[in-house]
Amino acid sequence: MNIKPERATINDIDALVQMRLDYLTEDYGSLTDEQIIKIKSSLPDYYRKHLNKDLLVYVARKPVIAACCFLLISEKPANPSFINGRTGNVLNVYTKPEYRKQGIAKKLMEQLIAEADELGLDYVELKSTDEGYRLYKSLGFSDEQSKYHSMRRTSRAHSKGCFAKKF
Repeated sequence: MNIKPERATINDIDALVQMRLDYLTEDYGSLTDEQIIKIKSSLPDYYRKHLNKDLLVYVARKPVIAACCFLLISEKPANPSFINGRTGNVLNVYTKPEYRKQGIAKKLMEQLIAEADELGLDYVELKSTDEGYRLYKSLGFSDEQSKYHSMRRTSRAHSKGCFAKKF
């Protein structure tokens, strides 16, 4: 398979919105109509603000976008774990069902990793499903061991199904 990963552009926003919704539907099992409406309305603006700035999206076309993966770049105060202060988080690795098991996600991830190295990111992290675990291990990702507990607090606005105020 001759797939050349490329970066998504502003012209891909509609397709990226659909890919994200497909990914989320598969990941969560289903989405409510209200969730779909809210996500669909917020994503285009998000992509316009972040695409090819702190969000790099790699796509494979056949000729439509068959697969994608996102690299969200964060800058933090440096510490011994991220001396440059720049890290990456992989999100939304998704291949449409009819294009799976062809090595497309691997090629996209290899491009993402190469660019993360060129950008000097201290590390790239991700959360893996069972289905993706072997792929990520083969690309050099390892299970994280930490003395810290991964924790999260959901905002009240989110738990009520509302959007938080913009700042």
